[in-house]
Amino acid sequence: MASDETGDGVSTRRDYVKYGGALIGGGLFAGCTGSGGSGSNGSGGANGSSGSTGTQADTASGASGDGTETGGGTNETDGTTSGAANAYSVTMAPMGEVTFEAVPKTIFTRLTHLAGMAFALGRGNDVNAMHAPDYYDALWNQFTPRLPGVSLDWSGLYSSWEPSKEKLYELDSDVHLADPASVFAVEGWNESDLAEIEENVAPWFGNQYSDTHATPPKAYQDQYRYYSLWDMFEKVAAVFQEQERYRALSSIHSDLRDTIESELPAKGERPTVALLGLSDLESIYAYKVGVPGFLVAHIRPLKPAETFGDDVSSGDTVDTETLLAADPEVILALGGMHPDTDMPGIRSGLADDPVAADVTAVKNDRVYAQGARYQGPILNLFQLEMSAKQLYPERFGEWPTYEKGPYPEIPANEQLFDRERVARIITGEGTT
Repeated sequence: MASDETGDGVSTRRDYVKYGGALIGGGLFAGCTGSGGSGSNGSGGANGSSGSTGTQADTASGASGDGTETGGGTNETDGTTSGAANAYSVTMAPMGEVTFEAVPKTIFTRLTHLAGMAFALGRGNDVNAMHAPDYYDALWNQFTPRLPGVSLDWSGLYSSWEPSKEKLYELDSDVHLADPASVFAVEGWNESDLAEIEENVAPWFGNQYSDTHATPPKAYQDQYRYYSLWDMFEKVAAVFQEQERYRALSSIHSDLRDTIESELPAKGERPTVALLGLSDLESIYAYKVGVPGFLVAHIRPLKPAETFGDDVSSGDTVDTETLLAADPEVILALGGMHPDTDMPGIRSGLADDPVAADVTAVKNDRVYAQGARYQGPILNLFQLEMSAKQLYPERFGEWPTYEKGPYPEIPANEQLFDRERVARIITGEGTT
C-alpha cells in the first residue's frame, strides 16, 4: 500500500489530508450496470452489467479465449521497491503494477466477487464496505452453515455502489478492492479523484468489466484486460500474500471442474437453460448462460444449450410470451436462495400464469433457486455443484427440492467437493 510514513512520530501525508487539510468533496439492493448507474433487485433485476462485448483482449493471465473459466496463470508478486525492504507488487489490469508496503488489513470493496475473494482468504470480516451489504450478508450466510467454523458478518456496512471521496477518507482503508474504471463511471468521479484517493488513502485493485467482457470507459480501454474469476482471485490472493490459500482452493476448484467435465452428457442430451430474475412476470430479466464473463462461471462450464436467440441480449427484460417462445427446459431463478425470496411463490406464480404455465420447465417442475452472479470463489464452488445437480441429476445426483433456508444438506457420498477442507482453508487451519 502506498504510504509516506517516515516513522518516529512524523505525521503521514494521509493523516494531514484527513485531519490537517480540508476534505475535498466528491461526488435498495440494486443491480450493477457497466456505467455505474443503479439497477434493480438481485432476485428479479439486473444484478450485473450487461454491456456489449468489448474490443480489448479477451483473455488475460490464463483465461481461455472461449470464455471458459480457468485456473492457473502467474502473478507479478516478487518485485520490491526501493526504500521498502518488505514491499511487493501485484499486476492486474486496468491498474498495472501496484505496490504494497504491507499486507492490507482493512478492505474496501464495491462488488461481491471481490468481497467474496477476501472471504475465501479468511478476510471476510475485514471488509468495511460493499454494494448492498445487508442483502449479500443474508445471501452469503445461506452458504456458511455448510462450512464448519466459518462465520461472516457484512450487515450494516457502508453501501458503496456510489462511493464518495469523503467516505473513503473516513474509512481509511488499506486497499480498495474496486475497479478504478468502474468508479470513474460513477457520476462525480474523474481520474484526478481516483489518483487522489490512491495517493492519500490506499491503492485501487479490482476488475469489474470481466463480468460480461463489457467495454470499459474510453479512458481505460487501451490498458484493459479480461480475467476469469479464478485468475483474478490468484491476483487478489497475492495482494494479501495468501498464495498458499489460493493454491489450495484452486486445487479443489480444478478437481470439481474435472469431475463435472468427465460426466457431462453428449451435446444433444443437454437441456436448454434460462437464468431469470422473476420478481415480476410482466418484466422478466433474462440472462444468457453461455456468454463470456465470470457472472456465469458456475453455469457455462456445464455447457447447457442456450434458450434465447440473437433477438434477446443478456440482461434484457422479456415477457411471458417471449419466455414461452424460447421454452427453456430448465429455469434458474436468480437470487432464489436469498432468505427474502419466496421460491414457492415464484413456482406457483409461473404455474398459475396462463402463458408461463405452458413453459416446459414449469410443466416439469424444473424451476430451481440460484444464488448470486457476482460470486466469489466459495460461492462458485457451491454454485457449480448446485447447477450440476439441477441440470444433470442423473449424472451428479438429485438436487433437493428447495423452498427456503440455507444451502441444503447433501449426503457426503453425493457432494462434489469437500466442505470441511474448504472451511479449514478459510479459517487458516490447514491448506491440505
